[in-house]
Amino acid sequence: MNGKVDFLYLNEQDMLKAGVTDMPGCISAMEDMFSLLYNGDYRMGGEDANEHGIRVSFPESSTIEGMPLHAPDYRFMAMPAYLGGRFHVFGIKDYGSHHTNKDKGLPRSVLMMSLKDIDTGVPLAYMSANVLSAMRTAATTGVGVKYLSVSEPKTLGIIGPGVISEYTLDAIMVTKPSISTIKIKGRGKKSLDRFIRNAEKKYPGLNITICDSIENACLDSDIIFFGTTNASVYEDNPHIEHNWVKNGALIISASSLIISTDFLSATDVKLVADNYLMYEGWGTGQEQPTQKTVSTLLGMGFYDAVCENKINRNDISDMGGILLGEQKGRENENQIIIYAVGGMPVEDVAWAHDIYLNALKCGIGTKLNLWDKSALI
Repeated sequence: MNGKVDFLYLNEQDMLKAGVTDMPGCISAMEDMFSLLYNGDYRMGGEDANEHGIRVSFPESSTIEGMPLHAPDYRFMAMPAYLGGRFHVFGIKDYGSHHTNKDKGLPRSVLMMSLKDIDTGVPLAYMSANVLSAMRTAATTGVGVKYLSVSEPKTLGIIGPGVISEYTLDAIMVTKPSISTIKIKGRGKKSLDRFIRNAEKKYPGLNITICDSIENACLDSDIIFFGTTNASVYEDNPHIEHNWVKNGALIISASSLIISTDFLSATDVKLVADNYLMYEGWGTGQEQPTQKTVSTLLGMGFYDAVCENKINRNDISDMGGILLGEQKGRENENQIIIYAVGGMPVEDVAWAHDIYLNALKCGIGTKLNLWDKSALI
């Protein structure tokens, strides 16, 4: 190395050309990531190496001129991680978010991803990450559906038919093409119309029903996916009851979900976490349990139930352990499975790495020069 540093810039169109929407490829990358996660070949933020990320938010009021003030979904976030194995790279996803962005023609969150050489720290790539982030969220759900759902699911319930749920539908249809019916519960006509229009275009022949309640979307569904955004008021987050759920159903939450510990501890229910240690880390130092009988984050609900002695830690399987055959997943076709998906930067690193390599192979993107020789040498 002569000290010269170039890196690859990939805008959103470059990412699309490089295959960021390749769902089977993304699901495969998430399977590799989960296996490395279970074996400990990774690091995320914090001393316990399991932090979701670090968030900067703003006060309700301030005497400082120009200080931004709190608003729904107004925050900045940095999510760093190292992932080993075939990836062996460091990355950081960061984003800013505000609920008024859509009024300005912007997504609610604007995300970017950087990859760095693990030995030197020099940048390898800087890339648009909105689609990448949606893909990895959907693909982690796809992994869960592939390994945890009944063998031939027919009906899918979706609560929150936003953009993430559109990508998630692709992941579910890739892994379980037996789905023939979709039941949807949404709040806005615009998002419902968009979801239905795109679903009918991609998967003609699907039977799509709009439901007037979460309960009706859950009833008779083999797979139930919660993809709503976190509500500003706790009580406004979606919830689910045991008696709404059929035998053999798979419940997946990629967002806030209120669920009772009685439901979590029921004898016919199996719990699976994307990474239990992440929720355990969130609980450290807090008054335990963080909610007495419910949690706005499903994975934290798992943690709370353990703290309340409602369930044993050993009763919660990790997805990586299931993939490696070291832990139990579905044990029979009647078992209800609840799968917590909290979102982790190792997921972003995995898929960003593969897209970066493909971009290099195909000559996609713009090479930018950091320096020919650092001024500090």
